[in-house]
Formats: sequence, structure tokens, C-alpha cells
Amino acid sequence: MSSAPPPVGRAPSYAAFGLRAEAEPLAPGLHIVATPIGNLKDISFRALSTLAAADAVLAEDTRTSKTLLAHYGIATPLLPYHEHNAAQMRPKVLERLRQGGKLALISDAGTPLVSDPGYKLVAEVVAEGLPVTGIPGPSAVLAALVLAGLPTDRFFFEGFLPPKSAARKGRLTELSAIPGTLVFFESPRRLAEMLADAAAVLGARPGAVARELTKYYETVRRGALPELATHYAEAEEARGEIVVVIGPPDASAAAAQGDTLDEALRTALAKVSLKEAVAQVAAASGQPRRMVYARALELTRTP
Repeated sequence: MSSAPPPVGRAPSYAAFGLRAEAEPLAPGLHIVATPIGNLKDISFRALSTLAAADAVLAEDTRTSKTLLAHYGIATPLLPYHEHNAAQMRPKVLERLRQGGKLALISDAGTPLVSDPGYKLVAEVVAEGLPVTGIPGPSAVLAALVLAGLPTDRFFFEGFLPPKSAARKGRLTELSAIPGTLVFFESPRRLAEMLADAAAVLGARPGAVARELTKYYETVRRGALPELATHYAEAEEARGEIVVVIGPPDASAAAAQGDTLDEALRTALAKVSLKEAVAQVAAASGQPRRMVYARALELTRTP
């Protein structure tokens, strides 16, 4: 439902449900606005009012954001703010805010700063004591988490894993001990390889692959990691935005793994130096060297 922007001189407004509404006055400062991740209906009235009343909207891709604003009849100017121009734009944005400007920050989709540019800008705005306001809304991370059917009391968002298998397995090994559900973004062309590496490192943990969330072709496939890896290795390449959710380690298995690690360290420490023992056990167990080192220190300090 698109509507023409209001005539010059009219109060800022937006259109929804075939009606035009006047935007509420906006306080000066930087306003971080979450926008739909696919379905344009997933936006709040507060977000629409903020976008309409702002002096300008800082957008990761103005072409994408133009569609959203046009859909709701919002005439606010768009300014590009992305990883390639952020260093040049930040001083200009800060100056406008110092002068009492009202600016909105959005990403291509979802909540800004979550795997999107904006963190450094917010950090500098906060450091100067300028006001920052968050207008919450859609998030691919949370949408996938609640659909996965996995524990939600603790979760760790990693973003994108390294593109190369060796580095990816190394990072997965570091994440393996986290006692919570893991959430990743992944490229469609790397999905099958990523799931295969996850199965190799994490075993048969339960997982879910959420694709095109809130869009017409939304799908969520659930299963053990080896099953998911096999499916996507044999299926056509997945398309669209993908979130992978992996369940936490089994508590008893984690405890057993810890006991095995301690036993290996005690055996090695009885024969070689701390440094050599850590190197040997880390190589044999596949655990991160710094984690093994920290545990070895604890064991040497225990009477």
C-alpha cells in the first residue's frame, strides 16, 4: 500500500491501512530503528512515525530502504551509511547531532548493528553524551531462535563463520563448550559445507535451518546436524537469507569431556612441562589451546 508523500509545508506523516497519519514530534538524537526482515507489515507505528519525523534516515542501502519508505508514503531524505563510507560519514552525522539534529539509523533489514554497520557510530554518539534511542522490532536472530524448537534460555549469536573449512572448524571447536544454543548467519552457497563441518565438530546435536523468514517461501528444516548436512549436500542450493540454529551441548557429555580432558592433562603434566602438556592435549583433543591452558593452570594450582 503505497501513498504519495505529503505536499511541501505539511507536517511529517506516513500512510497505513489506506489512511495518512501525522508523525509525532521527534526528540533530537540518533534513533536506531528496526525494520522488516521480509514482510513489510512487520513494522511498528512507532518506527513509521520516527522515520517520518526524522530530518534524515541513515540507510545501509538507500535503494532497498527507498522501497520501504515509499510503501508507507514517507518523504524523509535518505543518506547512505555503510561499511565503505562510515569513516567519512561519522563526523558529519555527529556534527548534525551536536546541532540538535534528529536522525534515524536503519539497516537493509532487521535490527541495526546486528551483523550490520553502526556500532562505531553509536559508540561515538554515546561517548559524546548525545542522545540515542532504540525503536525495537524485527530480528532474524530472534525469529529463527523461537522457530527452531531449541532451548532459548541461553543463546550465543556468532554471525557468519569463516568461509574456509579449516578456520570454520577451528571456530566451531572454540564455540563447542558454550552452554547455550548457537545462532549463525550463513551464505546459501556455503550452507552444506558449514553443516558438514558443524556435524564433524559438534556431533549429532539438534539443529534448524531457517530460510527466508517472514517471506512467502519461509521454511524451517529441523533435525540432527548430520541429517541436515546430508539433506543440503544432496538438495538444490538453498536460496535467500539463512539462519542456522544449533542446540547446546548435552550436559552429561560436556561433563564427561571435561573429566577426560582433566585426566589427559594430569597424565601429561606428570611427564612434561606445562607448555608441552598443553600442546599435546590440545592437539589430541582438538580443544582450543587457550582453553586447555586455562584448565591446566587450574589443575596445577589445586592442592
